[in-house]
Amino acid sequence: MKTIVTKFGGSSLADSAHFEKVAAIIKADSSRRFVVASAPGKRDKADVKVTDMLYGCCDLKAQGEDAAADLALIQERYDGIAQGLGIGFDTKSEFEIIREKLDHGGSFIRDYMASRGEYLNSKLLAKYLGFGFVDAAEIVRFTADGKFDDAATDRLIAERFADDKGYYVIPGFYGADENGNIHTFTRGGSDVTGSLVARGVSADVYENWTDVSGMLSADPNIVDGPRPIDYVSYPELRELAYMGASVLHENAIFPVRKAGIPINIRNTNRPEDAGTMIVANAPKNHRPRVITGIAGKKGFSAIQVEKSMMNAEVGFGARLLNILADHGIPFEHCPTGIDTMSVVVQAGDLKPVEREVLAEIEKELEPEVLLVEDDLAMLAVVGQGIAYSYGVTAELFEALADNKINVRMIDQGSSGLNIIIGVDGAQYEDAVRACYSVLETI
Repeated sequence: MKTIVTKFGGSSLADSAHFEKVAAIIKADSSRRFVVASAPGKRDKADVKVTDMLYGCCDLKAQGEDAAADLALIQERYDGIAQGLGIGFDTKSEFEIIREKLDHGGSFIRDYMASRGEYLNSKLLAKYLGFGFVDAAEIVRFTADGKFDDAATDRLIAERFADDKGYYVIPGFYGADENGNIHTFTRGGSDVTGSLVARGVSADVYENWTDVSGMLSADPNIVDGPRPIDYVSYPELRELAYMGASVLHENAIFPVRKAGIPINIRNTNRPEDAGTMIVANAPKNHRPRVITGIAGKKGFSAIQVEKSMMNAEVGFGARLLNILADHGIPFEHCPTGIDTMSVVVQAGDLKPVEREVLAEIEKELEPEVLLVEDDLAMLAVVGQGIAYSYGVTAELFEALADNKINVRMIDQGSSGLNIIIGVDGAQYEDAVRACYSVLETI
């Protein structure tokens, strides 16, 4: 029997009307046996996500203020969903437990409070669907110091559902250590839970339902009507996701990728749309693209170091990167020349300690030139066909030149999967449009 794991985001479970859409999707295919649910998202632009409301209760308590009114508003959200669905749901006893936990506080209270959004929404959804409920605290394991335990989680999920043909709803976003203390993933972590469940039950497909019909080949806020992506490989997705072009938590890729399980990004509001398939390899009848997508971000700085005979100075690059590491600054890209080395970092990481970092570089490496270039934007042009197609790079840079865009940095990964282009922050949007014009022609 085919097995599908479905995960629904907060926008898909914001109110009773969305619950009804979700139920229709699940019941349309009996293979959808495992459902991972997020906390209620925004019902409109002025609304507040339940997770943010729960964090707000923690903040009030930490400031010595009463969070009762805020908790009552959260309880009203769940009561409203239950009433809209016409089902009974005992929020009173659930929120008595939550209030007691919040009053006692403790080192794990923030994670516990944040997790209740998914916990309560999943209980509601399970009751509405007539599915079983399995608490993520039972099957997603963290260590006592809050580190995710991948091996234990895989074992617990496999053991819990071995030879079980039932239907279940599981809360996303959190798990627990062996003492029962709740720990959460980073925001958007319900995607990760869905991926872990898919791997643990050896699913055929992991469906991730949200409010968009898959991925687009460029930011629609910059490019008018960008081409949808029907198939994208795991490596391509990693490159695009890192630069912000993703509707999926980047850590959700690894469990299913290793297990060879495809991910299907779908739209709850348009279930008829095929969405985007994330796969190891596209099917043989699929026409491969040279460029799959373009993504980018602003807010980078480049530390530029010049020194004669740098190449002969063993360990020069390592010492430079170690200085950054000592200050907790990860590097993004590192284009080099025979006597030059540039390290691109997030400006927000560098600025608070820039003076100290530059002083240490001066002392340790004695460069002839040392400067920082700010206001960089980085574009990633990603596609498995880039390395094997003649003239793509020339077309990209011709398009940038035609649009009078000054290229300040070029970098290409060893796989040839992507070309990284650095431009002035003020020219970022124009650069994206210029590169996209090439995508449309090849």
